[in-house]
Amino acid sequence: MKRIVITGLGAITPIGNDPDSFWDNLVAGKSGASRLTRFDPQGMPYDMACEVKNFEPQEYMDRKLARRTALATQFAIAVSKQALADSGFEITPENGADVGVLMATGGGGINEIEFATEIMVDKGWRSVGPFVVPSAMANAVSCLVSMETGAKGPVMTSIAACASGHYSILDAYYFLQRDEAELIIAGGAESIVSLLTVSAFGNMGPLSKRRDDPEHACRPFSIDRDGFVSGEGAVAMTVETEEHAKARGAHIYAEVLGGALTGDAYHITAPDPSGDGAVRAISRCLKNSGITAADVDLILAHGTGTVLNDQVESSAIRQVFGVEGGRMPRVTSIKSMLGHALGAAGAQSALAAVRALETGIVPPTINYTPDPELGVDVVGNVAEKINPKIALVEAFGFGGQNVVVAFKKWED
Repeated sequence: MKRIVITGLGAITPIGNDPDSFWDNLVAGKSGASRLTRFDPQGMPYDMACEVKNFEPQEYMDRKLARRTALATQFAIAVSKQALADSGFEITPENGADVGVLMATGGGGINEIEFATEIMVDKGWRSVGPFVVPSAMANAVSCLVSMETGAKGPVMTSIAACASGHYSILDAYYFLQRDEAELIIAGGAESIVSLLTVSAFGNMGPLSKRRDDPEHACRPFSIDRDGFVSGEGAVAMTVETEEHAKARGAHIYAEVLGGALTGDAYHITAPDPSGDGAVRAISRCLKNSGITAADVDLILAHGTGTVLNDQVESSAIRQVFGVEGGRMPRVTSIKSMLGHALGAAGAQSALAAVRALETGIVPPTINYTPDPELGVDVVGNVAEKINPKIALVEAFGFGGQNVVVAFKKWED
């Protein structure tokens, strides 16, 4: 088996539009939540979100392309170019066929459909623009990255709801093991903060209603949790084999050990209360990565802050590590600061895991008040230096799609 490593990072998030700003604010416990600015909330009781701020697409693409692409695609292009620059790898006509793009999303350009529909209802069918479909299609987040960077290897878009961004990283691991590329840009992008989507989530029930205090609304694993806050953003990482990275003298952030995918076969939005799918995903990740439960120091949890999700995820962690490990790893959820970015969420957590392994510092779960019934060891409110060697990242999506990936501190 080849050693697969992370060599470049890119981030556009509610708390920073580059990897260093993102990481510094994450460790500082800074919340990205605030009142909605993208649309008129019309008196809804959940008028808050973790929106990306001060993003200028023209820094990464020309004005014409920016006008014709959804915000999620703009985010994807930006983080991919950041990651490539950070990795020190230049895509050329000679090597482009060996570079892949595996960018994920949950909703893609769903906002474009909403906006186009409003115009059509108001002005008729002739008013619908010719770029609505290419802008709205989910695979634009990968295809436009390919076009903008010159990557002509495998191009694929994972669409697995809240687990999407993490699927792409595990897919990259497998593609590289099969020699289908020499380097892959992998990650997730999302921007579906709109009247339609926020209304739908709100009416479904999982959004926090603490509208009086947005920064303290999302409280994963806390006894007083009442739901998540909508988020957005993107993360990309360059993933390659150790041999390829060393041959070009690249800086290596961390190693990808492996992972696992499972299904709940239970409900279109709710997790299986038994935690069966999550338990199998964690256990198979350990097996596929060649590690044991006792080896794991840290879990970057899915941790949405909803009552049921945190309960089921905590149960799954206890079932695996209480039985197999004899000790509980530390657990943290960065959604307390970033909100739930759906298709980008898993990639955001993966970047946090990589930096935690590199620096030894674990970002906190802010707004945390312990819930004794959950039985997990949360890094609460303040970052801690625990020097983890192995970290798991968990992502569980609507429809029962579960993915867990193991990362290891880089050791040559």
